[in-house]
Amino acid sequence: MHPSSLRASDLRFLLGVLFPALTLDAVLRRPQLALVGALAIWWGIALLEAAWPALRRSPPPLERSSPLPWLLRIFVLLEILLLAAGMRAAAQGSWPVVIGLGFTVGLVTGAQGITFAHELGHGRARGDRALAWLLMGLVGYPQFMVEHYRGHHVRAATWDDPATARAGESLWRFLPRTLGGSLRSAWQLEAVRLAQLRGSWVRSPLLWVTLANVAFVAALAAAGQWKVLAFWLLQSAFAVWLLETVNYIEHYGLRRRTGAGGRPEPFGPQHAWNADHVISNSLLANLQRHSDHHVHAWKPFPQLQSVAQAPQLPTGYAGCILLAAVPPLWFALVHPRIAAAASESSIQ
Repeated sequence: MHPSSLRASDLRFLLGVLFPALTLDAVLRRPQLALVGALAIWWGIALLEAAWPALRRSPPPLERSSPLPWLLRIFVLLEILLLAAGMRAAAQGSWPVVIGLGFTVGLVTGAQGITFAHELGHGRARGDRALAWLLMGLVGYPQFMVEHYRGHHVRAATWDDPATARAGESLWRFLPRTLGGSLRSAWQLEAVRLAQLRGSWVRSPLLWVTLANVAFVAALAAAGQWKVLAFWLLQSAFAVWLLETVNYIEHYGLRRRTGAGGRPEPFGPQHAWNADHVISNSLLANLQRHSDHHVHAWKPFPQLQSVAQAPQLPTGYAGCILLAAVPPLWFALVHPRIAAAASESSIQ
């Protein structure tokens, strides 16, 4: 598809590279104020999407392929530059600046870096999958590259899936369960894959990326670069927190029925929460059209569709992340929607 055939509305996806570019500029020019700007953007998006009805609907999907996925590849370079700038600023800054930079950069590497890694990892090109491994390695979470594609997509919305939150389970109870469960599952799945290929662990990207992470952290510690190390670990931890909070939101309280032989029913639109809020979708490569993604995992993000019969979140991910962090508020808003979705499903 030629770039000239893109609709004007598709330019909204440029937000996916504008936000990291603005963050990079802030880290380079005003590292002591970067966190203020990042939080203002995040909370501003959450407020706008919750209060302005016009922002609750994204444009319709593209029907054919487009050059938009190139934005994901461009982002990889921006993230590398952002991390380099963050390390330099952390080395020269005070401890409060180091902490602020960790959260600022982690907002980008988590909200967008992991989201774009997820999209690249679903691509068919080997180069895109290599970029996905790189992005996940930069936040110290390479196990996602195994568990998500070979574990979560098979078991989503079942209690066998460590990334599916159960009704009544708070985010803070979910986090240790999913972190431990996903780590164990990833290494088990990788061991199964290598056994099937009759290959050794030398052929495992999971092993090599994990070792590279350990070596990098050890090198920073050996060099006495404590501020840089603290920045690196903090941005990684915050990025992973954002990932697992989104995992918590995406299938919270939804469960596939178990059929004959103990096998779950096929995944359907009713097994993932959706939100069509335009700003969050533009920043996150249509991730909130999550039901269509699970049903058509190889579909590029510009072609993902809004699914009306899927359960709908009270607002976009920008706001839902904040709501999920306060369990009573999250339960009060989402549990009635679970009951309504279950009632509608039983009628059908």
